[in-house]
Formats: sequence, C-alpha cells, structure tokens
Amino acid sequence: MEINRANLRTLFTGFNTVFQQAFTGAQSDWQRVAMDVPSSTAQEVYPWLGQTTRFREWIGDRVIQNLKTHDFSIKNKPFENTVGVDRDVIEDDTYGVYKPVIAQLGLDAKQHPDELVFGLMSQGTTQLCYDGQYFFDTDHPVDTATGTASVSNFQTGTGPTWYLLDMTRVVKPLIRQTRKAYNFVAMDQETDEAVFTSKQFRYGVDARCNVGFGLWQLAYASQAELNEDSYEAARAAMQEFKGDNGKPLGIRPSLLVVPPSLEGVGRKILNADANNYGATNVWKGSADLLSTSWLS
Repeated sequence: MEINRANLRTLFTGFNTVFQQAFTGAQSDWQRVAMDVPSSTAQEVYPWLGQTTRFREWIGDRVIQNLKTHDFSIKNKPFENTVGVDRDVIEDDTYGVYKPVIAQLGLDAKQHPDELVFGLMSQGTTQLCYDGQYFFDTDHPVDTATGTASVSNFQTGTGPTWYLLDMTRVVKPLIRQTRKAYNFVAMDQETDEAVFTSKQFRYGVDARCNVGFGLWQLAYASQAELNEDSYEAARAAMQEFKGDNGKPLGIRPSLLVVPPSLEGVGRKILNADANNYGATNVWKGSADLLSTSWLS
C-alpha cells in the first residue's frame, strides 16, 4: 500500500469497523450489578446516597422530610489501551494480521467496566462507602427512635466470598460513572514523531470513567460456606434492613453473584428441584445467578 493520507484514512476506517464489531459482539456483565451514571465534570458528588423517604397519611399540611445528606464523590480517571503497527507492514499490505489485535482492543473496551465494577465489589470489605464505613461491614450506623444501631451486611468466614444483591431498585449497589465513552483513535500521520523516529503507526482506545459504591443496603457479602442455610440467612438479614425512619426498606434479594468455584453450588440452590436431602428445594427460582471470572 502506498503511504498517503487517503490510504491511511481507509485503513483507519477498516480498523475502526473491526473494533466496533468486536465491541458490540463482546459479552459484559457489569450492567447486572451496577447503574450507569453519566458525568459532565472531573468528579461527581452523590449527596442523595443514604436518603430514604416514606409515604404518610396526608393530614393537615405536607410534612417536608429532613433528609440526611452525604458528600460521597467519585472522581473520573483516564484509561488507555494502545498498540503499534509497523510502517513496513502497511507498505507490504500485510496489515490484515493486526485485525485480531484491533478486535482485542474492542473486547478489552467492552469488558473493562467488568474489571472495574467487579474489582471494586471484591474490595468492598476494605473500601469506604457514603456512610464512612466499609461497603461490606458489620457496623453500618442506622438512626433509630432510641439512638444509633449497628447493622451488618457482611458475614466473615474462610471460604470464597459470594454476594447477594437487590437489583430491583432504580438505585443499584454499585455505580459505573462515565465521563467519556471508549473511543478508538489513531496517530497515523506521516509527520507524527513515532512514525518519523520509529516508523510506527499507533492505534488505541481511551476513556474517562470510574466506579464507586451505591447503597450498601442493597448488597450482602458472605465468606461462609455457600449452602441453603447461609443463603437463607443472608436473605433474611437483607429483608430485615430498615431505614433511618425505622421503617422496613422492602429489600428484595434478586441476584446471587459468585466466583466460578461456587457456580455449581449456586446452580443447585437456585435451580434444582430437590435439595441435598431429597426434599423440595424451597429456594428454587428465588434469585438469578451470576458467575463471573472477574471475582476469581
């Protein structure tokens, strides 16, 4: 191929098509546990996290609820993924061998939010959420009529960590914040320094985004052995969560998230007709199952 502007533009268009096809066709699971929030600045503040409201019978004037606010924020971070293509490869019309590499960039871009979201979930016992406690903790402060109570959404143990989430709400347990979507770009001008000094054209993807914790009340983590008893205990604990007004939050555990080592156990609990004792499996269909290698 003759190296000129028109041919390089055509090459970029071809590579971009390969990237977009791979991006569109790749599987991703982060949407099943997180909400996507658009961002318009360097960081976003979420003062509404932790706020709860309740209906009351309308007697007299409306009562404006005094809602507790927080200054929890998520700062956007830049990310990039770049490859180089030798000028000789383009001149010799053998650039087609790079199509799998460009496709991999598309796959990487589609699954990068998975890496961020599930990576954050696995760090929930060591990273703070809006109330100043670890996201998965044994002593989240909740106001009651008689003072402040400690509420737990974490059970310690020695096994792999598994998670139970309520994904039925508008607000989700985790937040994926997007300032700039993944964008395929190129440095393919003959006057570019890398082309001039190293005869290398560069193609890459960049984005600005980050992840953070939403409501801890919508998530429960356990390191106990995953079985019918521990699953039942986690469901019961979540459904007993109350807001600062002392009213039940109406939590509905709907998604069991496990690492690959617990997928078989999770399927038995949620899909089998009978339990390990031959009796009717009362937990069949009580939640969906998500097994992800990002929690390995």
